[in-house]
Amino acid sequence: MSKSILSTTNAPGAIGPYSQGISIGDLVFTSGQIPINPVDGKVVSDDIRKATAQSLENVKAILTEAGTSMENVIKTTIFLKDLNDFAAVNEVYGEYFKTNFPARSCIQVAKLPMDVLVEIEVIAIK
Repeated sequence: MSKSILSTTNAPGAIGPYSQGISIGDLVFTSGQIPINPVDGKVVSDDIRKATAQSLENVKAILTEAGTSMENVIKTTIFLKDLNDFAAVNEVYGEYFKTNFPARSCIQVAKLPMDVLVEIEVIAIK
């Protein structure tokens, strides 16, 4: 099995030496997606709901590039700047995952790249 590098202009480019995502066999791994609007390059940081939606839209774009979708996500990891935002994040998350919920971890971290409020990574199947 060989790995394929995933890259799309519909999600922010990597800000370091990593790929937006990797596909290997029937699995797709996305790098953590922070709430950067890929159109204008601006960080969505003033509202946790908007930031969560942007991070999930970025994940969705990478999955689309890999030939899969949010319905095929099997695991998510959410990194939060403030765990007090959990309820708001959960509300937005529920708009993207309505049935057959993936496994999930959600943790508070000391700091995220570009001082954003949230970062989300996923594993999906094709």
